[in-house]
Amino acid sequence: MSANQPPAAVDYRTDPSQYRHWKLSFDGAIATLAVDINEDAGIRPGYKLKLNSYDLGVDIELHDALNRIRFEHPEVRTVVVTSLKDRVFCSGANIFMLGLSSHAWKVNFCKFTNETRNGIEDSSAHSGLKFVAALNGACAGGGYELALACDEILLVDDRSSAVSLPEVPLLGVLPGTGGLTRVTDKRHVRHDLADIFCTTSEGVRGQKAVDWRLVDAIAKPQQFAARVRERAEALAAGSDRPAHAKGVALPRVTRTDSENGLGYAYVNVAIDRAKRTATLTVKAPSGAQPKDLAGIEAAGAAWWPLQMARELDDAILCLRTNELDIGTWLLKTEGDAAAVLASDALMLAHKDHWFVRETLGLMRRTFARLDVSSRSLFALIESGSCFAGSLAELAFAADRAYMLALPDAPEEAPSLQLGEFNFGYLPMVNGQSRLQRRFYEEAGPMEAARGAVGKALDADAAADLGLVTAALDDIDWVDEVRIALEERAAMSPDALTGLEANLRFAQKENMFTRIFGRLTAWQNWIFIRPNAVGDKGALKVYGKGDKAAFDFNRV
Repeated sequence: MSANQPPAAVDYRTDPSQYRHWKLSFDGAIATLAVDINEDAGIRPGYKLKLNSYDLGVDIELHDALNRIRFEHPEVRTVVVTSLKDRVFCSGANIFMLGLSSHAWKVNFCKFTNETRNGIEDSSAHSGLKFVAALNGACAGGGYELALACDEILLVDDRSSAVSLPEVPLLGVLPGTGGLTRVTDKRHVRHDLADIFCTTSEGVRGQKAVDWRLVDAIAKPQQFAARVRERAEALAAGSDRPAHAKGVALPRVTRTDSENGLGYAYVNVAIDRAKRTATLTVKAPSGAQPKDLAGIEAAGAAWWPLQMARELDDAILCLRTNELDIGTWLLKTEGDAAAVLASDALMLAHKDHWFVRETLGLMRRTFARLDVSSRSLFALIESGSCFAGSLAELAFAADRAYMLALPDAPEEAPSLQLGEFNFGYLPMVNGQSRLQRRFYEEAGPMEAARGAVGKALDADAAADLGLVTAALDDIDWVDEVRIALEERAAMSPDALTGLEANLRFAQKENMFTRIFGRLTAWQNWIFIRPNAVGDKGALKVYGKGDKAAFDFNRV
């Protein structure tokens, strides 16, 4: 794959029977997720995945494996992440893959990898699923970043195995999936020690790694397995995931592909290549729906919130990776708003049940993908829409939301309906609800929005509450929307990405927003600099016996 050649379409759907890089095993409350990367099974030609180095295909499997543990194995309380290779845990992202890849490929790869690691921490925080990184060998770069996402890190003390973030000295880039941020924000490594750690390629091992807070504990090879088991069992003891519940199988997401779209049961994507837009329509539940917990369990993966979220997740990932020129996503809904609100109410009534909790988690992470997607998001609230409760979050995730006003035909006019889901159950990655972000947590607008819960708001009422960007009557609707989209399409995609990222996360910061914002901004810039990707750049000459030639001007 050359930098000028668009990659073939990537399919994010997989299952354990297709894994080429991970092995899943289960022992009561403890699952083992072992990385054993097939060096000849890269997702693109031109490189070998040596020393348990990974590419996008490896992380697609990891993302799938995590979801299968969450849903199919509710008895699991602790996941041990380790390696089946001798004396090596993971050497990180494959350098030759990065050297061959386009800038867009590298950025999308890093973003998806970040989201997968953030999902580990999300499950630890919300689902009682804990993670132990059992580093049975050398752990470098992205491999250490995977370990950093876990609750505890144990390193084998064999006098050679070390943890390292060697990207700066070896490759002229930054750790791309949160390493710098987690070392400081999460593990509280002193900043001067972190400076040494991140500018030396050999890493830190043994007791020094413990003293510097880079790992939690070390163990000699003979005691390593027992120590890992001990920590896994201790973490499992504090979890409330059920020991005897029946898991919910996750079948392959059914999708119909066409030249200009993607079709699912509850999500439809229509692409207009001339206008560089994609219209994502999310549909309300239809037909008989569960009325109680027994009905939810019987529905399994076909339960509307879960199936819809899995389909939307797949659609977002496909568009991000495979449709780089489609810069604006139009968010629409259709169907019965009452059915959405009834589904929401049932979820909230049983929110502490493990299956409902995991479904909420998947919805939370899927909607959060929208917030960090480098695409303009416009919501169009039209006749037949069902922007209600959980689906109203799509409107609040948008950069702009236009709502059709039909004062002369109120029976045909769309409505916007708020519910409890809009007040914290599907937060963004910074922990804020989208309404809190919208109103900067100011008491007046938030109280007014809370007072509108349960009301079907027409365009003027929604505009008065500040819930939409503009209320447009049917005379102005077509032209106003067309002009807005044409103006957007004429602007620099690079500038828009920077604009949107700044405005979407305008107030609250946390570790995740710093990873997506500060780190990604710097990494994007560094990835296009000659010092990294020029003919003599560090990424280009790595492994070829040549020395990188740097331009030593500071910019």
